[in-house]
Amino acid sequence: MSARDTALSVLIDCRKNGAWMDAALKQRLARDGLDRRDAALATRLCAAVMQNRLLLDEWISRFCKSSLSALQPVVLDILRLAVCQLRFFDKLPPSAVVNQAVEQTKRLANPRAAALVNGVLRAMLRQLERLSVPQNLSLRYSHPEALVELLRQNVGEALLEPLLRSHNEAPAVYLQTNTVKTDAAALAAALEAEGLGTEPHPWLPDCLLLQGGGVEQSAAFREGLFYVQDPAARLAVLALAPRRGEQILDCCAAPGGKSFAAAIAMENTGSVTACDVHPHKKTLIEKGAARLGLDCVRAETRDASLPEPAWRERFDRIIADLPCSGLGVIRKKPDIRYKELEPLTGLPAVQRRILEAQATHLKPGGTLVYSTCTILRRENEALIEGFLADHPEFFLEPFTLPGVGSVSTGMKTLLPCVEGTDGFFIARMRKL
Repeated sequence: MSARDTALSVLIDCRKNGAWMDAALKQRLARDGLDRRDAALATRLCAAVMQNRLLLDEWISRFCKSSLSALQPVVLDILRLAVCQLRFFDKLPPSAVVNQAVEQTKRLANPRAAALVNGVLRAMLRQLERLSVPQNLSLRYSHPEALVELLRQNVGEALLEPLLRSHNEAPAVYLQTNTVKTDAAALAAALEAEGLGTEPHPWLPDCLLLQGGGVEQSAAFREGLFYVQDPAARLAVLALAPRRGEQILDCCAAPGGKSFAAAIAMENTGSVTACDVHPHKKTLIEKGAARLGLDCVRAETRDASLPEPAWRERFDRIIADLPCSGLGVIRKKPDIRYKELEPLTGLPAVQRRILEAQATHLKPGGTLVYSTCTILRRENEALIEGFLADHPEFFLEPFTLPGVGSVSTGMKTLLPCVEGTDGFFIARMRKL
């Protein structure tokens, strides 16, 4: 099985079954048994096709006599993958790309379509250097028009194109040091000894930028010296500011990164109750906490939208990092951009129910941090403003974060094109 065949299988699975790319890719890589190099290529190919799908279709349409809607769907999948390689992967021999696309067509589609695929790709090869990128932002950055307009409404015209561009950039991998066991310098040295390069994050303490490599196969990972987490999520915990010995609730915790950050900040004292509605995610949190040696973390299976009477006014601090539209992490999950927008309009009602339930668990004088990995006002500022209007016992509290500075309003939206983090929202509230 080649990297190109694996990538094509993932693209077909996403189209036919509505699978998320990262889940389909993980499953297919495990099944196909590719070596590390080919697995990395298959991953890059899938991401590049998803990031540029509308642009690829625009280019294909310039050389295809048939309308794209008339093509057999798998033929369009094959063409997208091949054109992506020809245009963005200059180290792959063009003749090999064309030949494999033709072979895939003969094997997986109507064999007569092989001539069409061959003709389109060879015609494109003759004009590859002259393929122009459209001025239209939707086509240029492969975001549906409706999504472009939604993002424009939320970030404004000046930040719109930088934001769209950032969604097509490869996200960095950040390692958060488990300071209960080691420090950042010792972690960097341990990883270097295993052939894994890192550099310190420019403004976030105890955070390393990974420079490549399979870090989860390292001894440092097995020994629990770090966990993988974007700086934005760690900033949410810094806004929470947990203290030694406190009782912390992370109400939508999986996969557990913010629970781990809180436990580490408290030097593994007090307690962190990490909840998720799915039992298998409870197990995931428990395994992560055990690997890191954080025995103050206790995972539970809970529906966050339902208050727990026994927890009334029990916790010193609560982090509510809620289910959301995910439009802040498009660079990590490029297929989010093609999902229907209409179902997302119901999310604020769900988020409000969860926030109402979790607010009952906070002690008087306690701190509640609300966060999401989206940048939509209706899920962020507007939701918090509505909650505060109905709950005068809560108020927004200023906070200060590294790399961000003072947040006097108590609410902050992070953008990949500004802070270099995931798109993320943080609001800090205190209970009277």
